[in-house]
Amino acid sequence: MTVTVNKETLGFQAEVKQLLHLMIHSLYSNKEIFLRELISNASDACDRLRFEALNNVALYDGDSDLNIRVSFDKAARTLTVRDNGIGLSREEAITHLGTIAKSGTKEFFKALTGDQAKDAHLIGQFGVGFYSSFIVADKVTVVSRRAGLAADQAVCWESAGEGDFSVSMVEKAERGTEVTLHLREGEDGFLDGWRLKSIIRKYSDHITLPIRMAGEKWDEEKKAQAPSDEEETINQASALWARGKNEISEAEYQEFYKHVAHDFEDPLAWTHTKVEGKQEYTQLLYIPARAPFDLWDRNARHGVKLYVKRVFIMDDAEKLMPLYLRFVRGVVDSSDLPLNVSREILQESKDIEAIRSGCTRKVLSLLESLAESEDAAFREKYAKFWGEFGKALKEGVGEDFANKEKIANLLRFASTHTDTAEETVSLKDYIGRMKEGQEKIYYVTAESFKAARNSPHLEIFRKKGIEVLLLSDRVDEWVAGHMSEFDGKPLQSVAKGGLDLGKLEDESEKKEAEKAADEYKELLAKVKKSLGERVKEVRVTHRLTDSPSCLVAEDFDMSGNLARILKAAGQKAPEIKPILEINPQHPAVQHLKYEEARFDDWAALLFEQAELAEGGQLEDPAGFVKRVNALMLALNVKK
Repeated sequence: MTVTVNKETLGFQAEVKQLLHLMIHSLYSNKEIFLRELISNASDACDRLRFEALNNVALYDGDSDLNIRVSFDKAARTLTVRDNGIGLSREEAITHLGTIAKSGTKEFFKALTGDQAKDAHLIGQFGVGFYSSFIVADKVTVVSRRAGLAADQAVCWESAGEGDFSVSMVEKAERGTEVTLHLREGEDGFLDGWRLKSIIRKYSDHITLPIRMAGEKWDEEKKAQAPSDEEETINQASALWARGKNEISEAEYQEFYKHVAHDFEDPLAWTHTKVEGKQEYTQLLYIPARAPFDLWDRNARHGVKLYVKRVFIMDDAEKLMPLYLRFVRGVVDSSDLPLNVSREILQESKDIEAIRSGCTRKVLSLLESLAESEDAAFREKYAKFWGEFGKALKEGVGEDFANKEKIANLLRFASTHTDTAEETVSLKDYIGRMKEGQEKIYYVTAESFKAARNSPHLEIFRKKGIEVLLLSDRVDEWVAGHMSEFDGKPLQSVAKGGLDLGKLEDESEKKEAEKAADEYKELLAKVKKSLGERVKEVRVTHRLTDSPSCLVAEDFDMSGNLARILKAAGQKAPEIKPILEINPQHPAVQHLKYEEARFDDWAALLFEQAELAEGGQLEDPAGFVKRVNALMLALNVKK
């Protein structure tokens, strides 16, 4: 290697410095995984070359034997991983090795706890495998030449894992990348050929490219093993997904997941199927144990790799999986697609539509098997899945009409029968507990679990012991808007329309409500006149037992909660006037009947506290406070 341009020293991005600090202080208890990460990166580089070469075969430059080589030098105390893949240009080396250009970076660092075991999981979840080199090395040298560039356009990137790194232009005869680790004191165990081979077989046996190492022979003079001139292939170098399920161990499935997902944690579950018929393809799909930091970035690429006849075509083929299943990782290998398939072709391919449909059904069936299993361990896995990915799955109710019923079966919600937001029930569970004569599934939406649980709209339901679902995720408004019924039972918001409990309401209650409506007719008209355009209607309530008032939307109007969500997102919500319902049994309402002097203030107070109780924001908070103070003083004077 010959340096052709003077070194330039650059500073790491702040997040990289923090990450390296964690690495260097041995976050991982299992240090040997650094080799798995470097080999995975080398494999990806070869895959990317193969893909780019489909349209530009000259990139191979006469060398299409893609492979990975691992070597070590005991005297220099270095370990090197080489590949002849796509390589890096100078700009790419600076971008990929000096910064973390990834959605969710800030959230990642906010989540770090200082607990090494927990933080190790977070780092794995974030996927920064290259930096794991610094667990065992006090200096890392990367020499790379991008395919298609001249020999003197190679780059040498070097760092001691502190505040900066250097970049210089060098000459490199072959394309590809070599990463050399200058090992720390005490890490000489990684300069042992037998140990390196066992690590490779343990973690990287599934890599489809050959991983080669120099063989070893006995050096009589040194009385020790020494590298020989012959190379041997360490791994099986065959596509794991192409093998029969009975030939693959659970450990192999887990290690393949870590390679394909760049995750350090075992997957939660997986499904491996060979589909034959009109379309022939193999799918090996995984559900991760934890949500990635960019889960809520709907523009982020998905995690499914596309192969055609075991030839890698593209990373993150978004058309293979619907958006609401964007957390799924794995591979799909088709026997029917053309080798030169592009993202544009994918968008219009009927074969891809069939594969996508098959993959979606398979993932939903996998989740179904976990959720409905008689084995408590599997149901616990589903509970863990729901905690990580439930909000994303809910999006499918409005996006995937064909699988709407399957998705609805998988949904979980908090309810008035649970004590915390984490305790959830299925719609099937809810129906199984419905009161005799109950015809609807009742729910309330709010901005938080606490707000939903304490909603005044629940008062009559608590009195009668009727379970109500508590919907407090933002996506729940989307769910409620796209799912009108489940298993023949209509879903009904307790904060919309005129409350009709049907057979759950006895005749005496109906007569009492009619009597109250007639008795308070004049007062209702007076309150409506006082509030004017702030309300659509004022009526006597059937919902409240303790609160004086609440706001209700018409059956087909937008709920107040959805209007607030849209406003918070910077979108314009339609102007919808709510209905004010008042409780004739409440002392405040009874007082209003005989109030003359400050009637408008009392009417406004009933409206404003109803607005606050459902999580709304007052147009004039100062006016509200002034009114409350004045009414309190007036009542005190009367006493």
